[in-house]
Amino acid sequence: MNKAELQAAVATRRTFAIISHPDAGKTTITEQMLLFGGVVRQAGTVKARKSGNFAKSDWMEIEKKRGISVTSSVMQFDYDGKRINILDTPGHEDFSEDTYRTLMAVDSAVMVIDSAKGIEPQTKKLFQICKMRGIPIFTFMNKLDRDGREPLDLLNEVEEVLGIETYPMNWPIGMGKGLKGLYDRYNHRIELYHNEAKGQTFLPLDDEGHLDPSNELTKDSIYDDVLEEMELIEEAGNDFDENKILAGDMTPVFFGSALTNFGVETFLKTYLKYAPKPTAHKTQADESIQPTDDEFSGFIFKIQANMNPNHRDRIAFVRICSGEFDRGMDVTLQRTGKKMRLNNSTQFMADTRETVETAVAGDIVGLYDTGNFQIGDTIFGGKHAVQFEKLPQFTPELFMRVTAKNVMKQKSFHKGIEQLVQEGAVQLYTSYSTGDYILGAVGQLQFEVFKFRMQNEYNSEVVMEPMGSKTARWIDPEQLDESMSSSRNLLVKDRNGDPLFLFENAFAERWFADKYPDVKLTSKL
Repeated sequence: MNKAELQAAVATRRTFAIISHPDAGKTTITEQMLLFGGVVRQAGTVKARKSGNFAKSDWMEIEKKRGISVTSSVMQFDYDGKRINILDTPGHEDFSEDTYRTLMAVDSAVMVIDSAKGIEPQTKKLFQICKMRGIPIFTFMNKLDRDGREPLDLLNEVEEVLGIETYPMNWPIGMGKGLKGLYDRYNHRIELYHNEAKGQTFLPLDDEGHLDPSNELTKDSIYDDVLEEMELIEEAGNDFDENKILAGDMTPVFFGSALTNFGVETFLKTYLKYAPKPTAHKTQADESIQPTDDEFSGFIFKIQANMNPNHRDRIAFVRICSGEFDRGMDVTLQRTGKKMRLNNSTQFMADTRETVETAVAGDIVGLYDTGNFQIGDTIFGGKHAVQFEKLPQFTPELFMRVTAKNVMKQKSFHKGIEQLVQEGAVQLYTSYSTGDYILGAVGQLQFEVFKFRMQNEYNSEVVMEPMGSKTARWIDPEQLDESMSSSRNLLVKDRNGDPLFLFENAFAERWFADKYPDVKLTSKL
């Protein structure tokens, strides 16, 4: 591509993550967007597990069985002249580390909130990460097809709990069984409620924002209530400010029902008008890499093993930050200085994939990997070396000893551990004295998923012995004396061979500090 073609292509990209608390409906809304993009003919929600009609973005076997998302799915489709990259993140807090890294790879976020429950703990955590990065946030108040809280209460809660201004783009006319439609403030119309079978019906509003008096809806008292609420919002609410939205200081709020596909397409169209195209990325040298820079660059934010268990494949997901990706191009892996040719590349429709020949800044590309890449790696195509900012990593809090149940299957046991650990959801440690494998994770569900995948994908049944909560602290090898280890502070090595102690509790850590005052311990990975 020449410069003008590259700029035009980048301008069409919209890359966003969907964040929410578990069961707020983000996987369902993802499915509906794929429907509009022509990628699926029928949205398979997690409610349809008995029929075997699973959510397309939940490709992993355990996700289908449990009806939850435990990995970040990456999906791409074209809609309304834009190329959209959706990253559907796990809502479960035990997988927050995967979600945090994913948020480093997007330009905006869609926050899905259950209109009956409002702001929930995981929503608040994920919002804070977006706020810290200054990511624009668009809010979808979901599940209008059920009875929920008053819309004004929901807006107030978003403003007070999350500290962000709201601007309602539409307003519910009733809810639950009494749901009549949406007062579409932005498009100056009313969208009548429908289930998926009926399709959309829009009624125009006059200059005063009223329906034609002959319409049946005007005779319903709920319509009068909505007009009063809209008048209050117009007088006392925030003014629409596109600059505030792009700075992450104001969130446009949309109401709807993902399950019945009501209000989702209206949301998607409006989102595409205001969501930012790909933005600059900072390097560790404090440079800003612009998306339209000529030289290719990107970073690995996710690694996933066995997306196709039959082929034991391992995919490294790259967020392209600048320039153009061409299949077969030569790049440099910044961490090692190694040159490599990117021949095997793919783009995803969750469990469907196709070879990608070319992509530009904003796109997410999967690279087939034989073990070259690590999470956080930078790759670049030019002579000018680039290293993007570090991705967040979290020190594990829960630990398990893990052994193979069948000692005759050591080969598959070791291979499974090696590949699953590279994904970054669990950390691997080795006991200094015995060489035992110890897994560390942020949450318990990660261990359950690990155990399930070891058996399901590697045919290796494992025995896991809980060690409880520990505090991990790294020590400089120069200061290490193996006799410092005790039952209260277990000495282990991480994957890089660096020594650390797993402290039983805060008392054990203080005791160690008193006994060895000159030894410096750190919590950084």
